[in-house]
Amino acid sequence: MDSSTTRRVTHSTQGKETLRRFLFDVCGIKADWKIQDVLDEQIKTIKSMVGTDEHVICALSGGVDSTVAATLVHNVIGDRLHCVFVDNGLLRYKEKERVMSTFNSDLHLPVTCIDASEQFLSKLKGVKDPEMKRKIVGKEFIAVFDEFAHMLEQQTGKRPEYLVQGTLYPDVIESCPPPGSGMTHSHTIKSHHNVGGLPEDMKLKLIEPLKLLFKDEVRKLGSILNIPESFLR
Repeated sequence: MDSSTTRRVTHSTQGKETLRRFLFDVCGIKADWKIQDVLDEQIKTIKSMVGTDEHVICALSGGVDSTVAATLVHNVIGDRLHCVFVDNGLLRYKEKERVMSTFNSDLHLPVTCIDASEQFLSKLKGVKDPEMKRKIVGKEFIAVFDEFAHMLEQQTGKRPEYLVQGTLYPDVIESCPPPGSGMTHSHTIKSHHNVGGLPEDMKLKLIEPLKLLFKDEVRKLGSILNIPESFLR
C-alpha cells in the first residue's frame, strides 16, 4: 500500500480503524516500530559508510530537517562533520545571521558560511520555468560543496566523499529519484533541488538519514537527539 492510498484511507470515515484491522488482523503486523529504531539503524549505517577517518560535508539550511540530520551525524562522527550554510541570494531577511548565530551558540555545531549569491543569481537570471530554476539551484549547490570538498582536501589531505542532506520522504515522492537510489515512481510533481535537481555526474555520495521519514517523525527524532524545541517547530 503506497503512501497516497494510506492517506486516503486514514481521512475516510473510520479509516484509521479500517487500516488498523487490515495491518494487524489481516496481515499480522505488530505495532512495535519506534522512532528510536530509526536512530539506532541510522547510527549503524553512518558508521559503516564513513568509517573512522572520513570527513563529511553537511548541507545545512537552518530548517528542521537539515538540523536533525546534522545533529544525528555529528553525534556519530563528531568534528569530522563540516556543516556548510550557503547564501544563495534567495534567503529571507537576516536569515544568514540567524542561522550562524543559533547553530554556533545553541547547538554547538560548527558551521561555515559561503556567500555564493552572485554565482546563483547569475545562473538564474532570465530563467522563468520553476522546474528549471530548481535544477539550476541543485546543480549550483553541488558545485559549491565540491569546491568546499577541495578546500578540505588541502587542509586534511583527504577529500570528503559524502554529503549529508535533510531529505525527507515527501521530497523523494515528489521528485525524480536521485541517481543510484533505486527508487522509482511514475510522475514528477516537482523536482526538489536536493533530489531531482541534483546533477547526474555529482562526485559526492549522499547520506540521507531522514529520507524515509515524514515531518512529524523527524520532529520526534529531533526530540530524542535533545534538539531544543525552538528548532523543531
